[in-house]
Amino acid sequence: MAKKSKTTLEDLVGLMAHMRSERGCPWDRKQKFKDFLKHLKDESDEVLQAIKKEDYENLREELGDLLWNIVFLCQMAKEQKRFDIYDVMSEVKDKIVRRHPHVFGKVKANTPEEVMVHYRRVKNKEKLLPSKRKK
Repeated sequence: MAKKSKTTLEDLVGLMAHMRSERGCPWDRKQKFKDFLKHLKDESDEVLQAIKKEDYENLREELGDLLWNIVFLCQMAKEQKRFDIYDVMSEVKDKIVRRHPHVFGKVKANTPEEVMVHYRRVKNKEKLLPSKRKK
């Protein structure tokens, strides 16, 4: 039996680009950002239910659905020249590094409670800074 190859993020990004293209799916092309208010809520609720039930096989599926929605939103943003999934990934990576000075800096934290003190301090400081985002 041949081993199934792993799907990459690039595979999903390419698949979504195809789905939104003229050769792709009319329903996918029709979607707008606000359509995802319902889609994201539904998929998030399904993830939460799988966690509550400790149904890890279903959790894997539901996380995939949630990830697909994120890829979908990023593709629409890319089409509008706003950002792409790699911008989202860079932003979250930078945020995680900033908010974990006990891992990536010189701050000490030996307990989960100490971690949360440092995390909240950095997060609160960020929230006070003028936004870099365009409105």
